[in-house]
Amino acid sequence: MTPAPGGTGPGVRRLTTAQALVAFLARQYTERDGHRQRLIHATWGIFGHGNVAGIGQALTESGPDEMPFLQGRNEQAMVHAAVGYARQSGRLSTQAVTTSIGPGATNLVTGAALATVNHLPVLLLPGDTFAARPADPVLQQLEVPYAGDVSVNDCLRPVSRYFDRINRPEALIPAALAAMRVLTDPTATGAVTLALPQDVQAEAFDWPEEFFRERVWHVRRPRPEERELDAAAAAIRESTRPLVVAGGGVRHSGAQAALRAYVEATGIPVASTQAGKGSLPHDHPCDVGGIGHTGTATADELARAADLVIGVGTRYSDFTTASSTLFAPTARFLNINIGAFDAHKLSALTVLADARAALEALHGALDAAPYRVDAAYEAGYGAAKTRWEERVTAACTPADPSARPTQAQVLGVLDSLVTEDDILINAAGSLPGDLHKLWRTRSADQYHVEYGYSCMGYEIPAAIGVQLAAPGRPVWALVGDGTYLMNPTEIVTAVQEGLPIKVVILQNHGYASIGGLSESVGGERFGTAYRHRAADGTFTGPPLPVDLAANAASLGMRVLCAETVTDLREALADARAADRPTCVYVETETADTVSGPPPAQAWWDVPVAETATRPSAVKAREEYERHVAARRRHL
Repeated sequence: MTPAPGGTGPGVRRLTTAQALVAFLARQYTERDGHRQRLIHATWGIFGHGNVAGIGQALTESGPDEMPFLQGRNEQAMVHAAVGYARQSGRLSTQAVTTSIGPGATNLVTGAALATVNHLPVLLLPGDTFAARPADPVLQQLEVPYAGDVSVNDCLRPVSRYFDRINRPEALIPAALAAMRVLTDPTATGAVTLALPQDVQAEAFDWPEEFFRERVWHVRRPRPEERELDAAAAAIRESTRPLVVAGGGVRHSGAQAALRAYVEATGIPVASTQAGKGSLPHDHPCDVGGIGHTGTATADELARAADLVIGVGTRYSDFTTASSTLFAPTARFLNINIGAFDAHKLSALTVLADARAALEALHGALDAAPYRVDAAYEAGYGAAKTRWEERVTAACTPADPSARPTQAQVLGVLDSLVTEDDILINAAGSLPGDLHKLWRTRSADQYHVEYGYSCMGYEIPAAIGVQLAAPGRPVWALVGDGTYLMNPTEIVTAVQEGLPIKVVILQNHGYASIGGLSESVGGERFGTAYRHRAADGTFTGPPLPVDLAANAASLGMRVLCAETVTDLREALADARAADRPTCVYVETETADTVSGPPPAQAWWDVPVAETATRPSAVKAREEYERHVAARRRHL
């Protein structure tokens, strides 16, 4: 970087705060298991008066070799793209996001929450109002009468794992180091925010050269304590119907091989959360599929009968536990987790350690005291797995190639075309449930469903981030029409960068997933369909004449429309081979049903009106009270 005017002294470099930050970020690395990589791969940005003369100028001066730049169209989407990149990179590398003050900064909040909920690192660099307050208010400033030091960036505090406002140049040094510490901490990671007042960004300071040296942040693998390991091994040996629940920690730790080796040695079946799906390939004998409300019949029946539930890297969301109705009252829990907060859930025995290190240690303990489940237990879940696979095949296999496909059949056709190289991205609507139950995952990183925050609009920008992290691999963003309308703008970025993402739009004319949920809880699908108003004022008229295929094409995508199963197969194969951003648009069989897979195999608690006059709500409340009676606390 060229020194700023004013010269430098011995061991000092005179730069603006923004220039110093960019130079610092370009020299940060992570290391785990001997593999080193850059921590901040690139910076996304949309410029306004709050960052154009600071971070914008610094990025221009640094150049793409020091800090690559990616141009976004929506601030929330930029965070999603960075999160997708971070997840595909195993949380060892991420991207930064810079915005102007005001709406640019507040648009980051949803993306930040998603990152923090999912324990995925992303660095946020929103512009802020003047630290020196030469004019007050400035453009886009929200005045807070009771506090002069509050700006809209304070909205990011509760959704960030670390937050700091850099009100003087020299304050950047401890703040930047703290930010890197949090980004690389496998327990504490999430969104990290450094709010940058626009005057401080442009202010020069004599920075110590030491600030710009290369730093390698070691990502640790804490091993289990011997006492906890002994207790865990004893609990497993005492169990007759154990079940592993594999969560996202298996993926973050890279523990798939260790998990596979352990369950092959013991015969313990493995059910997976949304974040953990892919911990074993779908055809592994011990893999029994998704667990919980969107899980398989095989996994859920095993959960109901399990005497020991071994959670590996899971936070036990309500979908996983079927809102605390899935596991038997007598079940014991053993939690392997790197974070104490999640490890202690459900009053479990704990192994507070990295998932891979803990599983390897448990496997080693088998030498001293061998253990394997009873052959009848293995045979039983193996037969149940076969029966479930038959149901999946029936739901996903089209009977008539000339007919319009159901949503499940769309997945079935795609399943027949992909290999272990393909990556599928989804986050919201009815697709996460169908994918969790039906998708046959082939590789450890093929299944990318963000269900911690289940954020509509995540898929397309996340696909861009994943494609940047996995060049040369087919990356699919699966979206319903409701999700597509939330956030299609980064299609322009994919076109600009020449990233061959594949977007599959399933048109079902509204919020079909919530429509089905509304019907089940007595809401009668109120306000969930994309339709004209009927004469009675309800949204029950004809579907809206919205052409999402034309919309995607107008943003620069190549679009393939499929009306039949045969068309769909040809379009998906064409898209998979394409070397440019390509969209496959398909209208599913009916507008008012989401798909034809097996129904939910476990409950989910969505409270129903306690008093109502409409028969649908009265009936739904009766059903709700029946399920609530099965809810339990594991103490």
